[in-house]
Amino acid sequence: MLLGRTSELKYLNNYYDREGSQILVVYGQKHIGKTALVREFIEDKPHCYYLARACSEREQTYQWGRQLVQEGYELEPFPTFHDIFAKISRQSKGKKVLVIDEFQNIVKASEQFMKDLISFVHSQWNRDEIMVILCSSSIGWIENSMITRIGEAAYELSGFLKIRELTFEDIVQRFPNFRIEECVEAYAILGGFPGLWNQFDDRLTIQQNICRNILDVNCFLFEEGERMLTDQLREPGVYNTIMASIAAGSHKLNNLYLHTEFSRAKISVYLKNLIELELVEKVFSYDTAGKENVQKGIYRISHPFVDFYYTYMYPYLSSLQTWSVGEFYNRYIMPDFRKYVSGCFKKVCRQHLTKLNNRNRLPISLDTVGEWIGKAGELDIIAQDEQGQTLIGLCNWEKPTSYEDYENLLSHAKKAKINADYVYMYTAFRFDERLNLEAKIRPNLKLVQISDF
Repeated sequence: MLLGRTSELKYLNNYYDREGSQILVVYGQKHIGKTALVREFIEDKPHCYYLARACSEREQTYQWGRQLVQEGYELEPFPTFHDIFAKISRQSKGKKVLVIDEFQNIVKASEQFMKDLISFVHSQWNRDEIMVILCSSSIGWIENSMITRIGEAAYELSGFLKIRELTFEDIVQRFPNFRIEECVEAYAILGGFPGLWNQFDDRLTIQQNICRNILDVNCFLFEEGERMLTDQLREPGVYNTIMASIAAGSHKLNNLYLHTEFSRAKISVYLKNLIELELVEKVFSYDTAGKENVQKGIYRISHPFVDFYYTYMYPYLSSLQTWSVGEFYNRYIMPDFRKYVSGCFKKVCRQHLTKLNNRNRLPISLDTVGEWIGKAGELDIIAQDEQGQTLIGLCNWEKPTSYEDYENLLSHAKKAKINADYVYMYTAFRFDERLNLEAKIRPNLKLVQISDF
């Protein structure tokens, strides 16, 4: 069974069960699981799958025709798209599914492709119903350039399905042999990308997985962090510089300017491109009255594995080539790995809170959930209902949680100028005795250990 994609499969099946033909666009980041989703969907249906190459139109039709000949069709060596679609339409009776993966590679090289596809789907010469799924890993192109490129053909699209990251709950199911703490660490490295999960083995420790499946120069993931940029962006030198700078702690535009000496205008343009690819995010604090105490314009690397690469590998590539993976891990990763994972733990806690909210197991029904980034402290979780009742939270991954942490949390809330109606405190360790006693006498204070997940 495909993990965590029930709603996506339902979406595709709903379209398939409709009368008539459809053209759907299914897209998402590399390793997000688009192909696995589509493979599950077409398993029991008449179908044809083609992975488009980055090549000329003539080479594309040659490769596609060659594939169809190997599957038993009769075609000329260089067929037209019309010829290809005509053969596919005679494949079998009943509604068929045509999947064209990385279809942007065809559209970028051919003006004729979309015209022939629409003619195939809607014209009289193809009388059978068909469902066309156009897949793409180029989310920036889909969301910002596709409509302009295909023009009026966009009116013929039946729907869009964006495949998003899987949740922490899904990675726990995927790796049953990992302890819950190891699942958090794996999620901090691999994010919600099942294509990356396949590179880890839950019979090994997290350290062993990092050493064998990421740091080893011969493994698939060794260069994958940088490849996610270079596959989609020109001028890798500029992007590498910006990404390495963010990973090293330059989270504001002025810091990036001082580190790179690129102009602020140039940095802004390149950041915009990285944000469109969902590799970088601009973090906005939850809107509160305490605006004078908030940090603005914070940039973070949003893709977990790309962040891991530029934090731990890119700055030390020379050592990776000359040291053993064990030496490298002990020198560069182990000392602050727990601090690194703490950022992901906040994301996990927010997911847990959202899950409780969806099950009506919170004291208020949350309408918005976010974080507040102050100049001197943060609120890891801040959430409100429609009436303005507020819940704040602390997510402590690095050490046991004390009563002093509780006091600091309330102090940060005061700087944000909010009154906390409810307080949730998450920890990967334990709570001290005084804080446990406080929770017993304060019904609005909830203490949650990771084992409670």
